[in-house]
This record gives sequence, C-alpha cells and structure tokens, in this order.
Amino acid sequence: MTNLTVAGRELSSRLLLGTGGLPHLSLLEPVLAAAAPGLVTVSVRRTSSRGEGGLLDLLRAARVPLLPNTAGCLTAREAVLTAELAREALGTDWVKLEVIGDETSLLPDAVGLLEAAEQLVRRGFTVLPYAPADPVLARRLEDAGCAAVMPLGSPIGSGLGVLDPHAIESVVAAVAVPVVLDAGIGTASDVALAMELGCDAVLAATAVTRADDPVTMAGALRLAVDAGHAARRAGRIPRRAQARASSPMTGRIA
Repeated sequence: MTNLTVAGRELSSRLLLGTGGLPHLSLLEPVLAAAAPGLVTVSVRRTSSRGEGGLLDLLRAARVPLLPNTAGCLTAREAVLTAELAREALGTDWVKLEVIGDETSLLPDAVGLLEAAEQLVRRGFTVLPYAPADPVLARRLEDAGCAAVMPLGSPIGSGLGVLDPHAIESVVAAVAVPVVLDAGIGTASDVALAMELGCDAVLAATAVTRADDPVTMAGALRLAVDAGHAARRAGRIPRRAQARASSPMTGRIA
C-alpha cells in the first residue's frame, strides 16, 4: 500500500486515531501498537493531565505523531485561540480544526469553520478541517489553503458509518487535497467502505475507545484501511441490474 502524503509530510499509515474516551490509560499503549496510526489526535481543551503518566506523556513516550484538535470550540475565535495554545504547548503547526455549530448534534459550523481555516492558514498552520460532507465547502476549504478535508460520515460518536456514500464520493471528486473521513465510524466495514469510496484515510476514535475490546478493534480498523484502499485501487466491477454468468454460456454439454 502506498503511503499517504499530507502537506509534503509522508504518514506511515492511512488510519488516524483519536484518543478520547479510553476507559483507562493502560489501554493506550496496546491500542497504539495494534492500530499503528499515521497520526494521533489529542484535544487541547480536554487534556487535563500533562504530567508524568498522563495522556500526553504516554503519547510522547510512544513516539506517535500528534495532531492537536480544537474539539469543543463553538466559534472561529475559540478555535483559533485553541490552535495557538496547541502550537505553543506541543510545538506543532498542524491542527485538526473543529468548529462545532451545535452542542447536541456536534455538527460542524460551516461558516465558522471557513473563517477559522482562513485565519489559521494565514498564521502558518497546516489545517485539516472537520467538515460536513459538502463538495462546495470542501472546495472552499481547499481554496483557503487547507492541507486536507475531513468530511463526516455521520455524527460524532454515532457509529452509524457512512450515511451518504454519494456525498463522500462528491467530496473526493471535488478536491485535489487528501480526503480523510472523520466521525461516525462504528466498525471495520465502515472504514473499508470509506476507503473504497476514494477517501485517502480514515480517522476513528470512539469506534476503538468504546469497543468491548479496544485493542482488537484497533487492529481490525488497521486491516480495513489496507483492504479498502487495495480494493479501491483494484477497481470494483460495475453494478448490474441483471445476472451475468462468470463462465461462457456457449459450448455447454447438452
């Protein structure tokens, strides 16, 4: 499988992993080993422990590349401030940009998202925005200088998978930057479908952290990313309304 490159940086895997929601931190190391993620997101606003033995300490010890996010931000101003704090604390210009429009649905605020993306790009950030599965908005975000776009498969934490495959395909067709499916992943088949639809990578969080067996699920998602990517490259057969014999119908024994 070919590696994914975002903003000139080659990632070791097309599976990105969120860290929120693990029942206990002792699971973090085996989950990371099973998933072998290309990036690991960490919420700056929700990371309560930065001391020895805390989440950040363990992530740094595991030497996984970090992608701070602006989870929980409700305005462009909040998101920009949080990204600046992350840059100061973690020493990275990369940010997964989230501007939530509604605390119940947790759906992105498209207007605030574009505003924050434009500001952060001007400030030198490499921006990966979590966005609705809207090809027009995806193109606007690309035009603003975002390094990738991250359309949602379904609402955060829902586990509903890819609710609108056509919308995801439309986003893939609309932009030249990498497309990373984010939110809604429930299990490995959701990951494989996203990759088969043409996504360049998938970010999963609660599908792993809230699974009955997070370590096994992490490994399953890693395999699903590879399988879906390989299937996309191989090319699926056209869908047909009628049967088509796999062997010639001529020359049959009467």
